[in-house]
Amino acid sequence: MCVSACVSSLSHSSERATWSVTMTLQWTAVAFFLYAEIALNLILCIPFISARRWRSVFGWRIWNWLTPYWNKCFFTMIMVLIVLFLDAVREVHKYSGAEPMHDVKINPNLFDNVHMKLFRAQRNLYISGFSLFLWLIMRRTVTLLNQVAVTVENSAGLQAQMDGAVKVAKQHQDDNLKLKQALLNEEKAMSAKNQVLKLDSEKLADQVKTSEEAVRKSYAEVEAMKRQAKGLAQEYDRLLTEHSQLQNVKSGDKKDL
Repeated sequence: MCVSACVSSLSHSSERATWSVTMTLQWTAVAFFLYAEIALNLILCIPFISARRWRSVFGWRIWNWLTPYWNKCFFTMIMVLIVLFLDAVREVHKYSGAEPMHDVKINPNLFDNVHMKLFRAQRNLYISGFSLFLWLIMRRTVTLLNQVAVTVENSAGLQAQMDGAVKVAKQHQDDNLKLKQALLNEEKAMSAKNQVLKLDSEKLADQVKTSEEAVRKSYAEVEAMKRQAKGLAQEYDRLLTEHSQLQNVKSGDKKDL
């Protein structure tokens, strides 16, 4: 009986040691995963690396090759971390409950062992909780970096378009000013030409008026000459009549003789 009890106790102790080693390796891996997450988040938050640089890094071919597996890996890690977190919560609840404290009161030698297990359970809770939190934060950070890079590229394109539009508007404004200046100069030239034409028209009007007066005078002179010619013709006819009468008188006197 004593030998069998010793063998059973040895087997139980070996199983506990194996379980302890397994749990230690498991939580060591989670701790290293947490450290890697902290390092990656710190690198992603470096201020002098721009979002466009990160976008170019995320555009490498290796990420395109890993894209089909990324979502599966992401959700798998979430499920694993949630399970580990719930297991750590269970362990904390287990070793902080009333039953372990009752055993400690019965056997004071278990006090350090229970508190050590409670400390490990709380440590595992923090490790798994922060790992899960940083895993989600890292995914969100990568998404926001891509969105910021796209926004910066779009804003750069919009800024270039705006600069082009402003340049074109300024060019149109300069052209409008030149056109207005040309129109103003042309208007001034036309005004000067109109003034000259007005003066010329006034001179021509004066000349026409003078010509009309000269024509009226000419018409008056012509009429006077016509009247004079008519009077002369009448006088000539009268003289011819008198002459013919005198001729007739002279011829009658000669016949009487």
